[in-house]
Amino acid sequence: MRIVTRGAELRALSRRARQSGMSVGFVPTMGSLHEGHRSLIRRAREEHHRIAVSVFVNPLQFGPKEDFSRYPRDEVNDVRLCRDAGCDWLFLPRARSLYSPWFTTTVDPGPLGQVWEGAARPGHFRGVATIVLKLLNLVEPDTVYVGQKDFQQARVLQAMAHDLDLTARVVMCPTVRERDGLALSSRNVYLSPEERIRAAGMIRAMREGKALARSGIRSARAILARVRKVLLREAQPDDIDYLALVDGTNLDPLPRLDAGGGYLIGAIRIGTTRLIDNLHLLPPARRKKGA
Repeated sequence: MRIVTRGAELRALSRRARQSGMSVGFVPTMGSLHEGHRSLIRRAREEHHRIAVSVFVNPLQFGPKEDFSRYPRDEVNDVRLCRDAGCDWLFLPRARSLYSPWFTTTVDPGPLGQVWEGAARPGHFRGVATIVLKLLNLVEPDTVYVGQKDFQQARVLQAMAHDLDLTARVVMCPTVRERDGLALSSRNVYLSPEERIRAAGMIRAMREGKALARSGIRSARAILARVRKVLLREAQPDDIDYLALVDGTNLDPLPRLDAGGGYLIGAIRIGTTRLIDNLHLLPPARRKKGA
């Protein structure tokens, strides 16, 4: 594995590989890597000749009262995990190399970046879209791999790739979870032992909603009422930022599930830690006549 700190060097490596007929996969991260990131790298490894991973805690996507300064960082572990997972190029840029003192241009993700997470964290998706576009211009990959845990983020990046005619394809991969169902996240280290137990209540509540949908309940109001009730009992959140059943493409609230289903999304706070998660809900398949 080669560690790269300069964007020009990374671009040169990628172009050389592509000129040799190789494909390039890319996994952008903010570091403090865990098994969820490993699964993305392995997926990329299975599908491409060369794999690039970036580790960069992006200041542009943090609000003034958010956790940029205390966001978990562990470069030694990140290097080890990337090497073990089969990464070819690990990009470790410094902020000054990506954001010069004269940097002013950002990417506006539009309405898709203004709801739910975007409403709770104004400007967040502008920062995400900006840094990912910069990284794509440096790596020039065939495919970008992102996790479903950050569902809205994945949709923002897919929309950006489509709307701006980017050549890279954005692939959303399944959420990786702990044994008790808690979605893996770098921020989980903030949870105390007692908070960690409560945190697993979020996925238990969402799975109640999924079970309702499978039983034939299509009303979003009924599903959300059940999920909220279980969430309050199981996770005892200090705050619920949002809980919604949305269309998987435009993230508009759904009044009821149709045949294509929808995504149950939510964000809660337990102590000082903010947790997000989502599940794809599908109604039961209709039986064909005569079956």
